[in-house]
Amino acid sequence: MRQEFTEVGVSFEPFTPQQAETAAWLWSHTRNHGLSLADRACLALAMDKGLPVITADRAWVRLNLDIEIRVLR
Repeated sequence: MRQEFTEVGVSFEPFTPQQAETAAWLWSHTRNHGLSLADRACLALAMDKGLPVITADRAWVRLNLDIEIRVLR
């Protein structure tokens, strides 16, 4: 499966200790929005890399974070 993703340009990144700390920090700032640890890990990666995050969850645009959030639908 990894090869199929790689072939279309998706890269895989390790979850770093710094990103784990950011995800933990995000818990207190997003807990009222029902985000999972995976959601917060995705946001932490985007914040760390300075990249936009892509989601199908419209609630993310109300998070008031300093990152670009793109909604698919």
